[in-house]
Amino acid sequence: MQSRKALFIIGVLFFIFGYITWLNGTLIPYLKQICNLSTDVQAFLVTFAFYIAYFFLALPSAYILEKTGYRKGMAIGLVVMAVGALLFVPAAHQRSFPLFLVGLFVQASGMSLLQTAANPYVTILGPLDSAASRISIMGICNKGAGILSPIILSAIILKKGAPIDELAGRIIPPYIVMAGILILMAVLIRFSSLPEINPGGEDDASGAGEKTSIFQFPHLLLGVLCIFLYVGVEVLAGDGIGAFGRAIGIEPAKTAYFTSFTMVAMLVGYVTGIITIPRFLSQSMALRISAITGLVFGVGVLLTHGYAAITCIALLGLSNALMWPAIWPLALEGLGKFTKIGSAMLIMGILGGAVFPLAYPALRENAHLPNSVAFCVCTLPCYVYILYYAVRGHRAGRV
Repeated sequence: MQSRKALFIIGVLFFIFGYITWLNGTLIPYLKQICNLSTDVQAFLVTFAFYIAYFFLALPSAYILEKTGYRKGMAIGLVVMAVGALLFVPAAHQRSFPLFLVGLFVQASGMSLLQTAANPYVTILGPLDSAASRISIMGICNKGAGILSPIILSAIILKKGAPIDELAGRIIPPYIVMAGILILMAVLIRFSSLPEINPGGEDDASGAGEKTSIFQFPHLLLGVLCIFLYVGVEVLAGDGIGAFGRAIGIEPAKTAYFTSFTMVAMLVGYVTGIITIPRFLSQSMALRISAITGLVFGVGVLLTHGYAAITCIALLGLSNALMWPAIWPLALEGLGKFTKIGSAMLIMGILGGAVFPLAYPALRENAHLPNSVAFCVCTLPCYVYILYYAVRGHRAGRV
């Protein structure tokens, strides 16, 4: 019963992760308009500023969690996220793109602390072979919020024909409300009955107690690279789908909702994971199937045009859905006392969300690659490596 309560609380946190993370797809065209940005490369600094925070804050987050424990650490993360949301108020008044980026960086810094705690928490709070199923439940919370957030924010801020100053001001109320909810959640988490867990308890059985360094776990290090590539293609499919549509002439008012299409596909993938893992599929097999279908849909983007290509991008959400749930338990297995630092290193891999969405418009605008070619250059090699990790990489140093 206690574990169910804990999973419910973590599920609420994953909903918050998703709501804030997937607002970026809507913010890209919005900030491009109100801040007078001239290129998509500039606009995609939105994702860069957000995801780069994970790289710099993940290891400090592990240190904070060692000092505070999971519950207090999560509460601190929520307060930091609230501060980031409030920075949107002066940013909107001044129509300052750099200040918006600072707000996004601060928000993601708080989320880095939350994610470093929440993901291993879900992994350890039950049998390891069903961890992907539990993380899939968290994914439903995350991507359910991801479906709603672009629709809600677009309806509030993307008003056709509105003066720029009015358009800028429309973002202030939702972010003030967001800050209030985050602070309330911080108080509730701080005084909740969420249990502390001790991931180091598996040392004797796993052999982790004999290890002296996190770098003695090659399956983890390969997993960090896998997370880096996976997050890159996931964010590109979610936040880049709108830019792909605009590049082929679809008006921004329509493309603002494209992120939700990808989220719906991911939601279907998560439900599939809950049903099939571990009863019908192992976590590694689910990752193999995900990588193969990612390659198929990626080639579909290259070979089709218009809405058919956009549909293939949205279907990448189906392929991407089970990657995060599968990679985490495969990479953390057997880490024992190194679980917190291992989790932090995996969170650092979220840096891929900063790199790939910025590389896509850069290849299109600066290298002058065709739209679909630029997209596939950023995705197809990633799915090849993810397939390698599913087949062999997750066993490195373990057999």
